[in-house]
Amino acid sequence: MRLEQALTAVRQVDEQSKLETQKRLDSIIKPLDSLGLLERHLVKIAGMTASHRFDFSNKAVVVFCADNGVVAQDITQSSQEVTAIVSENLATGDTCLCAMSRVAGARVIPVDIGIATDIDVPGLRRRKVAYGTRDFSCYPAMTRQQAEAALEVGIQLALELQAAGITMLATGEMGIGNTASSAAVAAVLLGLPPCETTGRGAGLSREGLERKVAVIEKALELHCPNRNDALDVLAKVGGYDIAGMAGLCIGGAVCGIPVVLDGYISTVAALVASRLCPDVASFLLPSHLSPEPACGLVLRELGLEPLLHAGMRLGEGTGAVATFPLYDMILAVYNEMVTFADEDMEAYAPL
Repeated sequence: MRLEQALTAVRQVDEQSKLETQKRLDSIIKPLDSLGLLERHLVKIAGMTASHRFDFSNKAVVVFCADNGVVAQDITQSSQEVTAIVSENLATGDTCLCAMSRVAGARVIPVDIGIATDIDVPGLRRRKVAYGTRDFSCYPAMTRQQAEAALEVGIQLALELQAAGITMLATGEMGIGNTASSAAVAAVLLGLPPCETTGRGAGLSREGLERKVAVIEKALELHCPNRNDALDVLAKVGGYDIAGMAGLCIGGAVCGIPVVLDGYISTVAALVASRLCPDVASFLLPSHLSPEPACGLVLRELGLEPLLHAGMRLGEGTGAVATFPLYDMILAVYNEMVTFADEDMEAYAPL
Protein backbone atom coordinates (compact mmCIF):
# COMPACT_ATOMS: atom_id res chain seq x y z
CA MET A 1 0.00 0.00 0.00
CA ARG A 2 1.36 3.40 -0.96
CA LEU A 3 1.77 6.10 1.68
CA GLU A 4 -0.86 8.42 0.23
CA GLN A 5 -3.40 5.60 0.08
CA ALA A 6 -2.65 4.52 3.64
CA LEU A 7 -3.06 8.02 5.05
CA THR A 8 -6.58 8.19 3.63
CA ALA A 9 -7.40 4.64 4.84
CA VAL A 10 -6.67 5.23 8.54
CA ARG A 11 -9.69 4.16 10.57
CA GLN A 12 -11.74 6.15 13.02
CA VAL A 13 -12.01 4.72 16.54
CA ASP A 14 -15.30 3.07 17.43
CA GLU A 15 -16.90 4.95 20.31
CA GLN A 16 -19.62 2.38 20.92
CA SER A 17 -17.05 -0.37 21.54
CA LYS A 18 -15.31 1.90 24.01
CA LEU A 19 -18.58 2.47 25.86
CA GLU A 20 -19.34 -1.26 25.98
CA THR A 21 -15.88 -2.00 27.35
CA GLN A 22 -16.13 0.71 29.98
CA LYS A 23 -19.55 -0.61 31.00
CA ARG A 24 -18.13 -4.11 31.50
CA LEU A 25 -15.13 -2.81 33.49
CA ASP A 26 -17.40 -0.77 35.75
CA SER A 27 -19.61 -3.80 36.38
CA ILE A 28 -16.76 -5.97 37.72
CA ILE A 29 -16.51 -6.36 41.50
CA LYS A 30 -13.75 -3.83 42.21
CA PRO A 31 -13.59 -0.08 42.82
CA LEU A 32 -14.15 2.02 39.72
CA ASP A 33 -10.99 2.71 37.67
CA SER A 34 -8.96 0.88 40.33
CA LEU A 35 -6.66 -0.63 37.70
CA GLY A 36 -5.96 2.84 36.34
CA LEU A 37 -4.14 3.04 33.04
CA LEU A 38 -4.67 -0.65 32.36
CA GLU A 39 -8.41 -0.05 32.22
CA ARG A 40 -8.04 3.09 30.16
CA HIS A 41 -5.75 1.37 27.69
CA LEU A 42 -8.22 -1.52 27.32
CA VAL A 43 -11.01 0.94 26.55
CA LYS A 44 -8.74 2.60 24.01
CA ILE A 45 -7.99 -0.78 22.40
CA ALA A 46 -11.73 -1.38 22.08
CA GLY A 47 -11.97 1.78 20.02
CA MET A 48 -9.04 0.70 17.86
CA THR A 49 -10.37 -2.79 17.15
CA ALA A 50 -14.05 -1.79 16.99
CA SER A 51 -14.88 -4.60 19.40
CA HIS A 52 -15.47 -5.05 23.13
CA ARG A 53 -14.12 -8.61 22.84
CA PHE A 54 -10.34 -8.94 22.74
CA ASP A 55 -7.66 -11.31 21.52
CA PHE A 56 -4.08 -10.59 22.55
CA SER A 57 -2.86 -14.14 21.91
CA ASN A 58 -0.84 -13.29 18.79
CA LYS A 59 1.62 -10.52 19.62
CA ALA A 60 4.70 -9.46 17.66
CA VAL A 61 7.44 -6.87 18.02
CA VAL A 62 8.82 -5.62 14.71
CA VAL A 63 12.44 -4.49 15.01
CA PHE A 64 13.59 -2.18 12.22
CA CYS A 65 17.37 -2.41 11.81
CA ALA A 66 19.27 0.37 10.06
CA ASP A 67 22.52 2.31 10.17
CA ASN A 68 22.88 6.06 10.60
CA GLY A 69 25.60 7.80 8.61
CA VAL A 70 26.04 10.49 11.28
CA VAL A 71 28.05 8.01 13.39
CA ALA A 72 31.00 9.20 11.27
CA GLN A 73 31.02 12.30 13.50
CA ASP A 74 32.15 10.32 16.57
CA ILE A 75 28.91 10.80 18.51
CA THR A 76 28.38 7.21 19.65
CA GLN A 77 30.03 4.93 22.15
CA SER A 78 29.75 1.89 19.84
CA SER A 79 30.94 1.44 16.27
CA GLN A 80 28.58 1.02 13.33
CA GLU A 81 29.44 -2.69 13.03
CA VAL A 82 27.37 -3.36 16.15
CA THR A 83 24.15 -2.76 14.19
CA ALA A 84 24.83 -5.78 11.99
CA ILE A 85 25.94 -7.96 14.91
CA VAL A 86 22.86 -7.28 17.03
CA SER A 87 20.56 -7.56 14.01
CA GLU A 88 21.90 -11.05 13.36
CA ASN A 89 21.45 -11.93 17.04
CA LEU A 90 17.84 -10.74 16.86
CA ALA A 91 17.26 -13.21 14.04
CA THR A 92 18.85 -16.09 15.97
CA GLY A 93 17.03 -15.27 19.22
CA ASP A 94 20.08 -14.14 21.17
CA THR A 95 19.25 -10.68 22.49
CA CYS A 96 17.57 -9.29 25.61
CA LEU A 97 14.45 -8.59 23.57
CA CYS A 98 14.28 -12.20 22.42
CA ALA A 99 14.58 -13.53 25.97
CA MET A 100 11.88 -11.17 27.21
CA SER A 101 9.62 -11.95 24.26
CA ARG A 102 9.79 -15.67 24.96
CA VAL A 103 8.42 -14.97 28.44
CA ALA A 104 5.79 -12.58 27.06
CA GLY A 105 4.70 -14.99 24.33
CA ALA A 106 5.54 -12.63 21.49
CA ARG A 107 7.19 -13.10 18.13
CA VAL A 108 10.31 -11.09 17.31
CA ILE A 109 10.45 -9.98 13.69
CA PRO A 110 13.74 -8.27 12.78
CA VAL A 111 13.73 -6.32 9.52
CA ASP A 112 16.73 -5.09 7.54
CA ILE A 113 15.42 -1.76 6.33
CA GLY A 114 18.79 -0.03 6.07
CA ILE A 115 21.76 -1.95 7.52
CA ALA A 116 25.05 -0.80 5.99
CA THR A 117 26.02 -4.39 5.07
CA ASP A 118 24.16 -7.46 3.84
CA ILE A 119 23.39 -10.15 6.41
CA ASP A 120 22.45 -13.64 5.30
CA VAL A 121 20.70 -15.26 8.25
CA PRO A 122 17.32 -17.00 8.42
CA GLY A 123 14.68 -15.02 10.24
CA LEU A 124 15.84 -11.56 9.15
CA ARG A 125 13.34 -10.00 6.77
CA ARG A 126 15.08 -8.14 3.97
CA ARG A 127 13.33 -4.88 3.10
CA LYS A 128 16.43 -2.73 2.62
CA VAL A 129 15.76 0.70 1.21
CA ALA A 130 19.46 1.69 1.19
CA TYR A 131 22.73 0.81 2.88
CA GLY A 132 22.25 3.20 5.77
CA THR A 133 21.52 6.91 5.72
CA ARG A 134 24.06 9.51 4.70
CA ASP A 135 25.83 11.63 7.30
CA PHE A 136 23.22 14.31 7.94
CA SER A 137 25.83 16.73 9.22
CA CYS A 138 26.95 17.02 5.59
CA TYR A 139 24.07 15.78 3.41
CA PRO A 140 20.36 15.07 3.76
CA ALA A 141 20.04 11.68 5.45
CA MET A 142 17.98 10.33 2.56
CA THR A 143 15.94 11.49 -0.38
CA ARG A 144 12.26 12.22 0.03
CA GLN A 145 11.55 9.17 -2.13
CA GLN A 146 13.67 6.94 0.13
CA ALA A 147 11.89 8.24 3.23
CA GLU A 148 8.53 7.50 1.64
CA ALA A 149 9.69 4.02 0.61
CA ALA A 150 10.79 3.27 4.18
CA LEU A 151 7.43 4.40 5.53
CA GLU A 152 5.74 2.05 3.06
CA VAL A 153 7.86 -0.85 4.33
CA GLY A 154 6.34 -0.38 7.77
CA ILE A 155 2.82 0.04 6.40
CA GLN A 156 3.09 -3.12 4.31
CA LEU A 157 4.45 -5.14 7.24
CA ALA A 158 1.43 -4.17 9.34
CA LEU A 159 -0.87 -5.38 6.57
CA GLU A 160 1.05 -8.64 6.19
CA LEU A 161 1.09 -9.33 9.92
CA GLN A 162 -2.62 -8.65 10.22
CA ALA A 163 -3.19 -11.20 7.45
CA ALA A 164 -1.00 -13.65 9.41
CA GLY A 165 -3.24 -13.31 12.45
CA ILE A 166 -1.23 -10.87 14.59
CA THR A 167 -3.54 -8.95 16.94
CA MET A 168 -1.08 -6.69 18.79
CA LEU A 169 2.09 -5.07 17.44
CA ALA A 170 5.05 -3.36 19.06
CA THR A 171 7.71 -1.12 17.57
CA GLY A 172 11.40 -1.86 18.00
CA GLU A 173 14.64 -0.67 16.45
CA MET A 174 18.34 -1.41 16.20
CA GLY A 175 20.77 1.10 14.81
CA ILE A 176 23.88 2.70 16.25
CA GLY A 177 23.44 6.48 16.16
CA ASN A 178 19.66 6.50 16.03
CA THR A 179 19.23 8.58 19.18
CA ALA A 180 20.95 11.40 17.30
CA SER A 181 18.51 11.05 14.40
CA SER A 182 15.61 10.94 16.84
CA ALA A 183 16.82 14.03 18.68
CA ALA A 184 17.16 15.94 15.42
CA VAL A 185 13.65 14.99 14.26
CA ALA A 186 12.17 15.79 17.68
CA ALA A 187 13.90 19.17 17.82
CA VAL A 188 12.29 20.23 14.56
CA LEU A 189 8.81 18.79 15.14
CA LEU A 190 8.60 20.10 18.71
CA GLY A 191 10.18 23.45 17.87
CA LEU A 192 12.90 23.03 20.50
CA PRO A 193 16.68 23.53 20.46
CA PRO A 194 18.66 20.28 20.10
CA CYS A 195 20.11 20.69 23.60
CA GLU A 196 16.61 19.97 24.94
CA THR A 197 15.94 16.89 22.82
CA THR A 198 19.36 15.22 22.88
CA GLY A 199 20.47 12.72 25.50
CA ARG A 200 23.43 10.47 26.16
CA GLY A 201 22.03 7.50 24.22
CA ALA A 202 23.91 4.34 25.14
CA GLY A 203 26.23 6.19 27.54
CA LEU A 204 28.07 9.18 26.12
CA SER A 205 30.34 11.29 28.30
CA ARG A 206 29.55 14.97 28.87
CA GLU A 207 32.00 15.89 26.12
CA GLY A 208 30.41 13.33 23.80
CA LEU A 209 26.96 14.76 24.49
CA GLU A 210 28.15 18.28 23.70
CA ARG A 211 29.62 17.06 20.42
CA LYS A 212 26.36 15.26 19.58
CA VAL A 213 24.32 18.42 20.18
CA ALA A 214 26.72 20.48 18.05
CA VAL A 215 26.45 18.01 15.17
CA ILE A 216 22.64 18.16 15.26
CA GLU A 217 22.68 21.97 15.44
CA LYS A 218 24.93 22.07 12.39
CA ALA A 219 22.63 19.72 10.46
CA LEU A 220 19.50 21.71 11.22
CA GLU A 221 21.19 24.96 10.20
CA LEU A 222 22.46 23.35 6.99
CA HIS A 223 19.26 21.63 5.84
CA CYS A 224 16.51 23.83 7.35
CA PRO A 225 13.92 21.03 7.66
CA ASN A 226 10.35 22.22 7.27
CA ARG A 227 8.58 21.70 10.60
CA ASN A 228 5.23 21.64 8.84
CA ASP A 229 6.30 18.82 6.52
CA ALA A 230 7.10 15.68 8.53
CA LEU A 231 8.31 13.84 5.45
CA ASP A 232 10.84 16.60 4.78
CA VAL A 233 12.09 16.42 8.37
CA LEU A 234 12.34 12.63 8.23
CA ALA A 235 14.25 12.71 4.95
CA LYS A 236 16.74 15.38 5.99
CA VAL A 237 17.69 14.26 9.51
CA GLY A 238 15.84 11.00 10.22
CA GLY A 239 16.65 7.34 9.84
CA TYR A 240 15.27 4.30 8.06
CA ASP A 241 14.40 2.64 11.35
CA ILE A 242 12.41 5.69 12.45
CA ALA A 243 10.62 5.72 9.09
CA GLY A 244 9.83 2.00 9.29
CA MET A 245 8.35 2.35 12.77
CA ALA A 246 6.31 5.38 11.69
CA GLY A 247 4.98 3.31 8.81
CA LEU A 248 4.07 0.48 11.18
CA CYS A 249 2.11 2.97 13.30
CA ILE A 250 0.22 4.13 10.22
CA GLY A 251 -0.35 0.56 9.08
CA GLY A 252 -1.69 -0.40 12.49
CA ALA A 253 -4.18 2.46 12.25
CA VAL A 254 -5.24 1.25 8.81
CA CYS A 255 -5.72 -2.32 10.07
CA GLY A 256 -7.23 -1.47 13.45
CA ILE A 257 -4.40 -3.20 15.33
CA PRO A 258 -3.01 -1.72 18.58
CA VAL A 259 0.63 -0.62 18.24
CA VAL A 260 2.65 -0.53 21.47
CA LEU A 261 5.49 1.98 21.38
CA ASP A 262 8.90 1.36 22.91
CA GLY A 263 11.07 4.25 24.13
CA TYR A 264 12.35 7.55 22.76
CA ILE A 265 13.13 6.47 19.21
CA SER A 266 9.77 4.73 18.87
CA THR A 267 7.89 7.73 20.23
CA VAL A 268 9.66 10.05 17.78
CA ALA A 269 8.60 7.69 14.99
CA ALA A 270 5.05 7.88 16.33
CA LEU A 271 5.27 11.67 16.30
CA VAL A 272 6.25 11.56 12.63
CA ALA A 273 3.30 9.28 11.90
CA SER A 274 0.86 11.50 13.78
CA ARG A 275 2.09 14.60 11.95
CA LEU A 276 1.45 12.80 8.66
CA CYS A 277 -2.02 11.76 9.91
CA PRO A 278 -3.24 12.98 13.32
CA ASP A 279 -5.76 10.11 13.65
CA VAL A 280 -2.88 7.63 13.97
CA ALA A 281 -2.28 8.66 17.60
CA SER A 282 -5.57 7.04 18.58
CA PHE A 283 -4.10 3.63 17.70
CA LEU A 284 -0.92 3.95 19.76
CA LEU A 285 -0.18 2.62 23.24
CA PRO A 286 2.83 4.02 25.14
CA SER A 287 4.83 1.48 27.13
CA HIS A 288 7.44 3.30 29.22
CA LEU A 289 9.16 6.60 29.88
CA SER A 290 12.72 6.53 28.58
CA PRO A 291 15.42 8.51 30.46
CA GLU A 292 16.18 10.38 27.23
CA PRO A 293 15.29 13.98 28.11
CA ALA A 294 12.66 14.60 25.44
CA CYS A 295 10.78 11.29 25.64
CA GLY A 296 8.23 12.76 28.03
CA LEU A 297 7.85 15.84 25.85
CA VAL A 298 7.08 13.71 22.80
CA LEU A 299 4.59 11.57 24.72
CA ARG A 300 2.79 14.66 25.98
CA GLU A 301 2.67 16.05 22.44
CA LEU A 302 1.01 12.78 21.40
CA GLY A 303 -1.36 12.87 24.38
CA LEU A 304 -0.05 9.53 25.68
CA GLU A 305 0.70 8.42 29.24
CA PRO A 306 3.13 5.48 29.66
CA LEU A 307 2.43 2.46 31.82
CA LEU A 308 5.98 1.99 33.14
CA HIS A 309 8.47 4.32 34.79
CA ALA A 310 11.31 1.83 35.09
CA GLY A 311 14.36 3.74 33.84
CA MET A 312 14.65 1.38 30.84
CA ARG A 313 16.86 2.48 27.96
CA LEU A 314 17.94 -0.70 26.19
CA GLY A 315 15.88 -0.23 23.04
CA GLU A 316 15.11 -3.05 20.59
CA GLY A 317 11.47 -2.99 21.76
CA THR A 318 12.19 -4.25 25.29
CA GLY A 319 10.03 -1.64 27.01
CA ALA A 320 7.08 -2.43 24.76
CA VAL A 321 7.39 -6.16 25.31
CA ALA A 322 7.63 -5.60 29.08
CA THR A 323 4.03 -4.33 29.00
CA PHE A 324 2.61 -7.30 27.08
CA PRO A 325 1.97 -9.36 30.25
CA LEU A 326 0.13 -6.38 31.74
CA TYR A 327 -2.30 -6.41 28.83
CA ASP A 328 -2.80 -10.14 29.31
CA MET A 329 -3.55 -9.49 32.98
CA ILE A 330 -6.14 -6.77 32.44
CA LEU A 331 -7.78 -8.97 29.80
CA ALA A 332 -7.98 -11.82 32.33
CA VAL A 333 -9.72 -9.48 34.78
CA TYR A 334 -12.06 -8.27 32.05
CA ASN A 335 -13.00 -11.76 30.90
CA GLU A 336 -12.98 -13.77 34.12
CA MET A 337 -14.14 -11.59 37.01
CA VAL A 338 -17.68 -11.77 38.32
CA THR A 339 -19.87 -8.68 38.32
CA PHE A 340 -21.86 -6.93 41.02
CA ALA A 341 -25.02 -8.24 39.33
CA ASP A 342 -23.71 -11.82 39.46
CA GLU A 343 -23.34 -11.52 43.23
CA ASP A 344 -26.51 -9.48 43.72
CA MET A 345 -24.44 -6.61 45.13
CA GLU A 346 -24.87 -2.88 44.80
CA ALA A 347 -22.37 -1.52 42.29
CA TYR A 348 -19.99 1.34 42.97
CA ALA A 349 -21.34 4.70 41.82
CA PRO A 350 -19.15 7.48 40.39
CA LEU A 351 -18.56 10.29 42.88
